[in-house]
Amino acid sequence: MKSKSFQFYHFNLFLLAAALVLMPACNSGESEKNKAEEPELVLDMSELDKELFKDIGEVKKIFYSMPSPLETAMMIRSAGAVYNEDLLNPIDNAINYSNNKSMALNLGIYTCDLSFVSLYDQTEASINYMNASKRMADGLGILDAITEETIERLEENINNRDVIMEIISDTFMNSSSFLHENDRSSVAAIVLVGGWVEGLFLATQMVEPESIKDSDLATKIADQKLSLEIVLRLLAESKESEDVQEVLVDMENLKAIFDKIKLTTTSPIKAEVDDETKVTTLKSKTQSTLTPEIFSELQEQIQIIRSKYIS
Repeated sequence: MKSKSFQFYHFNLFLLAAALVLMPACNSGESEKNKAEEPELVLDMSELDKELFKDIGEVKKIFYSMPSPLETAMMIRSAGAVYNEDLLNPIDNAINYSNNKSMALNLGIYTCDLSFVSLYDQTEASINYMNASKRMADGLGILDAITEETIERLEENINNRDVIMEIISDTFMNSSSFLHENDRSSVAAIVLVGGWVEGLFLATQMVEPESIKDSDLATKIADQKLSLEIVLRLLAESKESEDVQEVLVDMENLKAIFDKIKLTTTSPIKAEVDDETKVTTLKSKTQSTLTPEIFSELQEQIQIIRSKYIS
């Protein structure tokens, strides 16, 4: 996979839903001219410390960003993890999801699994998980997000990973846009949660608690403390929804464990500008106080939440 491709995917998949929810509030009071001239500021929250998170809360025109399912799959693969289909949500479960909440959560979950199997070049599984995602999108009434033409294009390019990633990205940009345009931001937020939970579940299953000291993946898992802050803010935007309220309880339970982890920056925060997209990303390295005991607790809690979501 070309690094250029993943710069685009980082800008978003699921975080497009986050951007669409936050944009109206962040852009208030600005002229259309200023909006057009100013580049978006993307903050990589997985790389920032808590103090900076507080500071940037006052900044206007910000897209909050955290690892997409594609990036999570990349982190898992780069950590040397062996492909294990048993960890994924079985596609046979798709028939069990019949209400908006379960379909939204599993649209996110199946898309994360789709990213995972695609990066491991699992041809048949990629098609199956795209079909499972289509079933969820259709059930939610997301028009034209995943069409028969989408499936055919996937099949025709099944050996071209760049095209597959583009298809996945386009699919959920369309989904997020549709949900936002039809005043269904709460559903978009729940889709985001589903994908994030699945990525965190897969990542935590790939690391043994006693080996976290020397694990880059464990470091990325600890960084999700800041991503969770964004998840909570997104859900709070739609807290009038009963479905969102239920998901909020799960995320608060997870937050209670993440709060035991302290993150600190170990290098100066640097701004990196993509010459092609004109997007600025703030990055720094972090250290955490994650212990085997806390990791085991986190691993258990995310497994409980994820099991509930796919049941």
